[in-house]
Amino acid sequence: MASYQADRLKEKGNVAFRNASFPEAEDFYTQAIQKYSNNPLIFTNRANARLKLQRWEGAVNDCLKSIEITGPNGQNHKAFYFLAQAQLALHHPHEALSSALTAYEQVRSPAPNAKIGPKDLETFSGFVLRCKKAKFAVRDRERLRREGDLGAELEESLEAQKQRELDLVSAQLERVELGQVEASERGEEILENFDRKVAELRAVFAAADPTNHKSREIPDHLVDMITFEPMHDPVITKNGHSYERATIYEHLKRSPTDPLTRDPLTIPELRSNFGLKAACDEFWESGASDWIGDW
Repeated sequence: MASYQADRLKEKGNVAFRNASFPEAEDFYTQAIQKYSNNPLIFTNRANARLKLQRWEGAVNDCLKSIEITGPNGQNHKAFYFLAQAQLALHHPHEALSSALTAYEQVRSPAPNAKIGPKDLETFSGFVLRCKKAKFAVRDRERLRREGDLGAELEESLEAQKQRELDLVSAQLERVELGQVEASERGEEILENFDRKVAELRAVFAAADPTNHKSREIPDHLVDMITFEPMHDPVITKNGHSYERATIYEHLKRSPTDPLTRDPLTIPELRSNFGLKAACDEFWESGASDWIGDW
């Protein structure tokens, strides 16, 4: 009986969520949990609502509870994906990357009868890359700070300012001083301004001291979306996805499908991507081998 009542409340929460009424959705999911607290999907759904409301710590707690219910080996890719989002928002890129990789692996090799969306692999792999870049950025700032670099100190000041502005938006959303759409737009604007300022700052220091401020960035299109490492010898599929040759060969020996789309794919259908190979060669020849270990 309690489980049935909880399912009814969960469905009401789902309707509210689809209507973008996230506070109402959170409330229905909370009521459902009070009726029956052993359904991991209810915690996952509430975590998603809390992500929309930028209640990061609450989302973390819900995801961890959902994962606890399903067990360490249970299929719960959405909980790990939502957990990664909340952890990244809380500036824990190491933990976020671990959670995102778990979600990605569960979608890439799902359990029988797991509900996997057609775009889940692309979405999750993209988020893994985002977490990996965030983790690398933290490591790079730490390296520069140890070297007494002024640019690193200025970047940390920009990071602190960004966080204060994001915290303010979250507080205004919590007090209902901002609507969900406006809060989301302001958050995106803050992140865009931060990225622009960091890029401008790095350009200034690179121009002033090119020897000690070489670019340590990896363009997204050079990254193999199976291993999330920069490529050396890329090949392209009939759908236009590029992978490291050795990585995709190994994958196709186990499963004759495109890793991202799951469309049928065989080794003879792969073609060398000469244009991307030239970009990869330029990247490696720029001295990337000297610092890629930090990636």
